[in-house]
Amino acid sequence: MAGRERVRGSGAVALAALMLVLLVGCGGRPATDTARADVQRVLDRRAAAVLAHDAAAYAATGDPAAYTRMRAVPLAAWSYRVTAVRSGGSAAVVADAELSYRIEGHDRAPVTVARTLRLTRDAAGRWAVASEKPAREAGQQLWDQGTVTVVRGDRSLVLGVGQSGALLRSFAGLADRAVPAVSQAWGTDWARQVVVLVPKSLDGMAALLGSPASSYRGIAAVTTGETGGGPDAPADRVIVNPDAYAMLGPVGRQVVLTHETTHVATRSDTNAATPLWLSEGYADWVGYRGTGRTPDEAAPELQKAVREGRAPGELPSDGDFGFAGDAARLARAYEGGWTACRMIADRWGEEKLDAFYRAVGEHGKRPGAVEGAMESVLGTTLEEFTAEWQRYLHDELG
Repeated sequence: MAGRERVRGSGAVALAALMLVLLVGCGGRPATDTARADVQRVLDRRAAAVLAHDAAAYAATGDPAAYTRMRAVPLAAWSYRVTAVRSGGSAAVVADAELSYRIEGHDRAPVTVARTLRLTRDAAGRWAVASEKPAREAGQQLWDQGTVTVVRGDRSLVLGVGQSGALLRSFAGLADRAVPAVSQAWGTDWARQVVVLVPKSLDGMAALLGSPASSYRGIAAVTTGETGGGPDAPADRVIVNPDAYAMLGPVGRQVVLTHETTHVATRSDTNAATPLWLSEGYADWVGYRGTGRTPDEAAPELQKAVREGRAPGELPSDGDFGFAGDAARLARAYEGGWTACRMIADRWGEEKLDAFYRAVGEHGKRPGAVEGAMESVLGTTLEEFTAEWQRYLHDELG
């Protein structure tokens, strides 16, 4: 350490000059800035090739197999924004970038995801993409899992990996039937179309969501989107767990797709003020509406609890809906939300149920939202409503 501390005179000046050359480069700009600009130009050409459906131009930017995987996806926009570049070894860099894209006819605003790309430079100084993957802790995109197959329904777009065309067409049929069913219950002031993603397996579903597979075991589908998203938000995605879906009968499959489509329709009225018992209960109410399913058929876990003297003393909490917890508790939470919404429709009417849902969302924050909507729309208090719901459970399930 003493020798390093004693660097003086011309030796120190020479060392400083050498470091300046390394940092600045021949053009007078920092080397990292030069590499970042070079990488951005490569990715700009790559994005232009995607939108032009030019496989040769895409291949010229590197990693041509990636284009094959996503070439069937109908895209209205595709762009990269490089946010950082760091060394990736000899003649290589690792770039952090934001990928923004829009699915044609569905996304009114771009979906933006974090990506990590590795680029290499050849002897002539040309950069090319060697690999692209989700950034750490970011979910995969469907084309990260394999070649995407696209099926268009009348009111749906189904994107799948590792699935037969027949299966994807069956999902399009389910979604096409779900859309008018939801509109009949909720109204038509929503997009009235659905984007469905069907990965190969539960593991694929979990990778799209950036979560462990154990969190979604037994869950047939989930919907992702911006809470409170307005008309200019990206379209929600209904993400299917094909393993769980395979265990359902025809009615169950339709109920699930209609449930998820309800989340798409109600997104702009769903926010931090909306408890899960209401958002999930309402989606189940729409899903079961018109199926003829009776309470004992639709709420077996809650019926068991009521008949064993374990009827809930309060409406389900958000914590009761945790996917990773007890399966029976989760089932009772969904069934509790469904029976509460069913009771509102039975006792106050379907229009009041819709108005109650919207009134809760209009509050914007959780404290007082449910209480205020119950008073203004239903003319009751939370305490009175809970007591009425408990009697309803005994009447319907006891």
